[in-house]
Amino acid sequence: MTKADIVDRVAEGTGLTKIETEAVIEGFISTVISMLKEGYGIEIRGFGSFRVKKKKPRIARNPKTGQQVYVPEHYVPTFKFSKDFKQIVDKGMKLGKPAEKSVE
Repeated sequence: MTKADIVDRVAEGTGLTKIETEAVIEGFISTVISMLKEGYGIEIRGFGSFRVKKKKPRIARNPKTGQQVYVPEHYVPTFKFSKDFKQIVDKGMKLGKPAEKSVE
């Protein structure tokens, strides 16, 4: 499923136009990015939480050449699903609804 597919479904469910819905979704995404860049975590109860995790510097290996490569300290965004969200998905899958394949 793509962002355009999500816009279509949200627009259908809310009665907003696709243009309005796309603006809301874009606003949400840009706000999440801005807040994470500023070091804030974001928690959406019943859905999950966005955080930024600090990764220590390390030595990695280039899989093509086998050469060791230094990877400096860096930060990565993470998302952890809430317990409620996981239970809802698990219950839906157990009721026989097959996992939806990616729509591209």
